[in-house]
Amino acid sequence: MTSTSRRRVIAVAALLAAAPALAACGAGDNANTNMPYAPTEAQVHVKDGAYGEKGMRVSQAFVLGPDSGGQLPAGGAAPLYLILTNQNQAPDSLVGVTALPDQATSVKVASPIQVPPNTLVNTGQPTPQLTVEGLKNALRGGETLTLTLKFQSAGDVTLDVPVITRSREFATLPAVPGALPAPSPTAAASPTAATGH
Repeated sequence: MTSTSRRRVIAVAALLAAAPALAACGAGDNANTNMPYAPTEAQVHVKDGAYGEKGMRVSQAFVLGPDSGGQLPAGGAAPLYLILTNQNQAPDSLVGVTALPDQATSVKVASPIQVPPNTLVNTGQPTPQLTVEGLKNALRGGETLTLTLKFQSAGDVTLDVPVITRSREFATLPAVPGALPAPSPTAAASPTAATGH
């Protein structure tokens, strides 16, 4: 191989090695990977194909989990937070919520939640009105529960709802009863304890 050929091979290899880094630079600060995950955009989690025709907008949906590093034990309960807007002309109400049988036994609705036309309804204020009960698996945050919202007029809307840890912007929400704290780090054995001195 001549020195010119060798230089070309090295130049091509260097260019190929630099291509991913150059592509990442081109994405800038607005790259998808730089954006925080927003559980407040629940409409992207809607599974029901007729969602747009029903006129019920779910602009926030999440299940509040434990504090970071903790867990909600199987059999426990967790609050469900929703923000709803009825885009229909007539009033409606959320009369029930169901969960997949392998995820939870039921979802308790304190009472039918009225959703007047063109009004933002926050089911978490002043206190959560919806509770996912009888969790089939322990939750740590990051999981997804499939829930079906049952409206009196709009019918059923099925969502994939994320489980969010009680941290950062969610740290001010009331703690979930029964949540287990993060395990404390085990102290490493000291040299004196190991040698018996």
